[in-house]
Amino acid sequence: MGLFRKTQPNGSEKEEARPESVTTTPSASSTALDMEPVELPPFYNELREIIQQRLLERKIRLKPGQLEEGRKLIRPLFDEVTSERGYLISRRERDVLVNLIVADILGYGPIQPLLDDPDITEVMVNGPYDIYVEKKGKLMRAPVRFIDDAHVMRIIERIVAPLGRRVDESSPMVDARLPDGSRVNIIIPPLALNGPCITIRKFFRRRLSMEDLIRFGSVTREFAIFAEAVVKARVNIIVSGGTGSGKTTLLNILSGFIPNDERIVTIEDAAELQLQQEHVVRLEARPPNVEGKGAVRIRDLVINALRMRPDRIVVGEVRGGEALDMLQAMNTGHDGSLTTLHSNGPRDTLARLETMVLMAGMDLPLRAIRQQIASAVDLIIHVSRMRDGSRKVVAVTEVLGMEGDTILLQDIFKFEIEGFRDGKLLGELRPTGIRPRLVERLAEHNIHLGPEIFGLPKLSI
Repeated sequence: MGLFRKTQPNGSEKEEARPESVTTTPSASSTALDMEPVELPPFYNELREIIQQRLLERKIRLKPGQLEEGRKLIRPLFDEVTSERGYLISRRERDVLVNLIVADILGYGPIQPLLDDPDITEVMVNGPYDIYVEKKGKLMRAPVRFIDDAHVMRIIERIVAPLGRRVDESSPMVDARLPDGSRVNIIIPPLALNGPCITIRKFFRRRLSMEDLIRFGSVTREFAIFAEAVVKARVNIIVSGGTGSGKTTLLNILSGFIPNDERIVTIEDAAELQLQQEHVVRLEARPPNVEGKGAVRIRDLVINALRMRPDRIVVGEVRGGEALDMLQAMNTGHDGSLTTLHSNGPRDTLARLETMVLMAGMDLPLRAIRQQIASAVDLIIHVSRMRDGSRKVVAVTEVLGMEGDTILLQDIFKFEIEGFRDGKLLGELRPTGIRPRLVERLAEHNIHLGPEIFGLPKLSI
């Protein structure tokens, strides 16, 4: 990008010193990660403030997010101000600065093009100068920067203000949600030593289907048939996995198999599920207010949901004492409940459940807790983010019951790794050749799966 220049009273031109801070803007045809870094002129902040003031003076009302409308109104104001101030700016420089000013006033500043890029799934701001994204499961540095900490804080205020929340030294952490449903975590100094940090997990407007997962290689056709069958047969399912492994995405897809004539109550920390059924009641937990009061926990919502006559309870994620209430619901006639939790494998899922039940504060013996788990949970579907960044269902495990003090498990499907080629993981989710006991439950609902689904030979007639 050429030097920004300002004309002098005698008509000569003076080169302005360049600041060190840089940012970027996309061209019409590029993606966010293809952007070329450009340097901000020293008069950028002044220019933005004057344009913002004139929008207010002329009573031009624009809502946050109205980027296209804002661009049409701000471009002539930009030309007006730069002409008055004597700045000589090329057409490309003009487009760069207009886009930046529009994003700063109405959007989320330098990270706006990252949020607009459909291939980016997560945006991570580690202070003003280090910004990373996740694209196709891989972390990479983004060619964007904020000006300074104050610039990041201005965008943070834009995120939390519409929610009635605040972020300052007395309340330096917050979980929030963008208008499009994307999840946001914010943490600022003194807790964050790098400067204000923002982590945004993007919410996809297009709802993924099981066919999409098959096309991505995340699951197989046999798994898809089995998954639809067990959901319709009201099997209690836990989707487990690590952070960013695709638990909520799979839960969303599984919930799509729930029949349309059932009453569904969903309970989430931040609403992400996109159920298409007609009879859905959506509940969302509430954090404490500025005074530290008024919090409504997931556990409170689970207890309340039991009084709402649900046919199904879908909990976005269990993290604590609500696990006990979820198990109680599964054991008291609310069959077909679905939830997710963080774990490293099917066996670890049960250990995590035990720990979370103890967090409820009930003085229960370990054997009693395990009996509750073995009675309530029918199936564990474990998902994982693999080394190549892809998400896979790696285990489908049936809970068989108790033997002594141990909960018995058996794998119905298991992911088998075959190797790597061109940086891609080779392997497939394959049936183990074991006929699950759940087949009897399926038969009660008039659902009959062929033995080939489980890797068994077809019956000869």
